[in-house]
Amino acid sequence: MSLAVAIQMDPIETVDIDADSTFVLALEAERRGHGVYHYLPRHLSLRQGRVVARARPLSVRRVKGDHFTLGAPMELDLAAVDVVLMRQDPPFDMAYITATHLLEHVHPRTLVVNDPVHVRNAPEKLFVTHFPELMPPTLISSDPDEIRAFRAEHKDIIVKPLFGNGGAGVFHIKPDDENLNSLLELFTQLYREPIVVQRYLPEVRQGDKRIILVDGEAAGAVNRVPPKGEARSNLHVGGTAVKSTLTRRDREICEAIGPVLKAHGLIFVGIDVIGDYLTEINVTSPTGLQQIDRFDGVSLEARIWDAIEARRTGLRGNA
Repeated sequence: MSLAVAIQMDPIETVDIDADSTFVLALEAERRGHGVYHYLPRHLSLRQGRVVARARPLSVRRVKGDHFTLGAPMELDLAAVDVVLMRQDPPFDMAYITATHLLEHVHPRTLVVNDPVHVRNAPEKLFVTHFPELMPPTLISSDPDEIRAFRAEHKDIIVKPLFGNGGAGVFHIKPDDENLNSLLELFTQLYREPIVVQRYLPEVRQGDKRIILVDGEAAGAVNRVPPKGEARSNLHVGGTAVKSTLTRRDREICEAIGPVLKAHGLIFVGIDVIGDYLTEINVTSPTGLQQIDRFDGVSLEARIWDAIEARRTGLRGNA
């Protein structure tokens, strides 16, 4: 099977070839003989019912400082390609949402991964709330009285923006911290949306586990341990990647959410688990493939492409 694959992503020259998940997805696509094209989200257009992108043929290789070649720009009709990988980084803002609306015009005839309708309906910190039995105590609100009452009940809390990413804007408010009111004032100035307040989980000191699910099935995990004096475990703010395995509780969580992910066309998903609790479901541009590949001696990108090709074959069979 040879497919035409368009990757909607950030500039290819900026990726870290030792960590970026989109990079290894492109490598695997080329290894399988697929034709790969690259375009930026701002080069996506809807013109008289046709979704087009100003794209360039892409070739990648694992050579630092020389990891890609781009061909001449061309107009690519996305209805004529087989697969679109929607892989630009958040923030999940109106530009991101608009891109899902445009790609909805070609999906599923062109397989968009992940399904743009369900990406739009599944922002990380909201989608997870459909599984309250798996989450720590959580409040989503703009009401200062509600937030203060939540803090009075749970004492030790985390406060974070609803549509933040990468650990930006995440605050640990301890029981004796006097800064909550000032923080709420700051959040009101910066964001129009409600904020997320959760009971602090001290287990985060042992790590925030990223688990990859492929077409609804658990495929691997990596633990991200925060540095001393830091409540955030994100790798780009100093967290350390550590080899991990799936516990019984991890598998229970994956089995609970997996069928919903599969039914919604969310082929490549990363979830975050702290202790026994599910904290986020990442469907926009999940990461973690390369770290798990190295620790476990596997190729999760190959498993993802197996799922994409199987889904694409099913679409052809139903055409």
